[in-house]
Amino acid sequence: MIYDEVCAFYRHYRGKKCVIGYSCRGREIYAMHVGSQYGRQFISVGGVHGREWITAALSLKHIQLGCLWGGYVIPLLNPDGAVISQTSEPMWKANARGVDLNCNFPADWGQGRLNTRVRGAENCIGDYPLSEPESAALARFTRRVKPSVTFAFHTKGGEIYWEYGGRGDERGARIISECCGYAVKRITGSCGGYKDWCISSLGIASYTIECGSDLLSHPITSLSDISECAKIIRHFTENYEKK
Repeated sequence: MIYDEVCAFYRHYRGKKCVIGYSCRGREIYAMHVGSQYGRQFISVGGVHGREWITAALSLKHIQLGCLWGGYVIPLLNPDGAVISQTSEPMWKANARGVDLNCNFPADWGQGRLNTRVRGAENCIGDYPLSEPESAALARFTRRVKPSVTFAFHTKGGEIYWEYGGRGDERGARIISECCGYAVKRITGSCGGYKDWCISSLGIASYTIECGSDLLSHPITSLSDISECAKIIRHFTENYEKK
């Protein structure tokens, strides 16, 4: 179980670390700091969608590889959803209350093409923005850290999204693309995501990376299928200020 792996990694991690909040079912949401505690900071999030739990394993790899900047890695934002996906409903994306966390942020909340108020495996926006403990915890933590950039790792499609509402930093997306070879794209018809909120409300660069070829099937279960993403954060922090 990926949640058990993240828990064990956290227990043995010797760097700065914290619990940023708890899931609907009381599971811890962990954050671990890498790099310098001074200068530019980033936040990287994995496991936003339950069936995309492989991005939590990817996040642990990011911690192990380290990076030039300092920043926090949150391997598994949606531990309940990951457990549901791994034990009973493989295609489950939402949290335990049937709310899609990446539709629950206050960025044109509820205006997405596929948004629904019906709770279930995906696309439910919740009762109001940040109604869910997981998304609320991430928003609070992001405001507290005040990062220069955020990354959200999802699956799948081999694409990088960088823009929302006509704003964003395409240059950073191009640097990510240099590392993994993914297409840099704008996305339409999608609202309420973490990237969307970071760009529109906080005015910071934010990227959604859809890991793995679109030829793969959900859920992706092997880290080797998204190995091209392992060095993204390291590459970004080493090259961003050179460009």
